[in-house]
Amino acid sequence: MATSGSVDFNLDMAEITEEAFERCGLELRTGYDAKTARRSLNLLFAEWANRGLNLWTIEQVTQTLAQLSTSSSIATYPIGVITMTVGSSTSFSVGETITGGTSAVTASIITLPSSTTMTLTVPSGDFTAAETITGSSSAATTTVTANPGLTDVQATVDVLEAVIRRDSQDLSINRIGRSNYLDIPTKTTQARPTQFYVNRQITPTVTLWPSPENSTDQLIYYRVKRIEDADASTDTAQIPFRFLPCLVAGLSYHIALKRSPQRVEGLKLIYEEEFQRAANQDIDHGVPLRLVPTARSLRI
Repeated sequence: MATSGSVDFNLDMAEITEEAFERCGLELRTGYDAKTARRSLNLLFAEWANRGLNLWTIEQVTQTLAQLSTSSSIATYPIGVITMTVGSSTSFSVGETITGGTSAVTASIITLPSSTTMTLTVPSGDFTAAETITGSSSAATTTVTANPGLTDVQATVDVLEAVIRRDSQDLSINRIGRSNYLDIPTKTTQARPTQFYVNRQITPTVTLWPSPENSTDQLIYYRVKRIEDADASTDTAQIPFRFLPCLVAGLSYHIALKRSPQRVEGLKLIYEEEFQRAANQDIDHGVPLRLVPTARSLRI
């Protein structure tokens, strides 16, 4: 008897929801049933972010650093990319501060990727579409085509590790905590960065020390991003296939909390078992630790 030859089994949100309702002893009947299930799915994805690493959501980001004068060094960058489209960017300089003429919002230019776009640090507020912006050092002006979006940056969960690339060589830098960064006496010191501090706000940022001494070094880091939302019943989940049993079990448990309380305990146990099984396989298989005793260690 021949096998199918296919390895593309997957479930869309509607099928995941149907399976979860059936495990609760229920039937998916109304549009509201589907709506409440999608809401529970998105809460479940948030819970997974709190439980630990989701390897398939790790992304490498490369950000060119920018240098300012010592008195106003750029040390803080968005974790991700904030791009603003403008009428023209050719007269502006990397590292200078721009200010909105109507909104008075400020941000600093990190790169000028094209003649009509610029990447920014986190703005101090919301620019207004069509307002005039002015550069602090170049005195150049242009208009904002659209307010820059923060979605990409706000999708960041955390940063894992980072390096500074200079002259094609990657040099590791160490992560420090908030109090360690606060204790640094002169934060505007310029040199090759050796440390970074991650500020996990709604719009997360990474702060470097020392501040960049040129505009050619690159900060390269791995970040963990949010799992994409369950927006429609026809969507498929942004998960590897091995997490499908865990996802169905988790949704079953969440639905039981609302619709089938008598099954909560049993479904929770199944969910925790499925999650542990999936999480045990979702690890970075590096070189195994091998301990070899020496003659000295065996000496009594």
